[in-house]
Amino acid sequence: MPGPVLHAGAVAICPHGGSLNIIAANPRVQVSGMPVAVVTDAAPIAGCVFTLPPGKPQPCVSTRWIIGATRVTAGGQPVLINPAVGLCLSAEQIPGGPPSVISSQTRVIAT
Repeated sequence: MPGPVLHAGAVAICPHGGSLNIIAANPRVQVSGMPVAVVTDAAPIAGCVFTLPPGKPQPCVSTRWIIGATRVTAGGQPVLINPAVGLCLSAEQIPGGPPSVISSQTRVIAT
């Protein structure tokens, strides 16, 4: 499915409102002046307030990207496209749900 290529400046959140900070490891390929994001890039999460019953905090702290573009790569890795397919994870690796991309560049589309 085609979608806009994600980049380091894209705004994304975890299902509980925490903000993702996509850290693009390969600055050579850029869109809108920002490095593109690939499936191996880290995306730490800050500000998640998720708590399991009976009150055990399990905030999302990292993101594991699952699927990227099938035909477009950067540095040998598939680029991330919107809608992004991944999981937000707690420190204990408990899945909290998929991330949501709020805004990103819209000029470059990949499949």
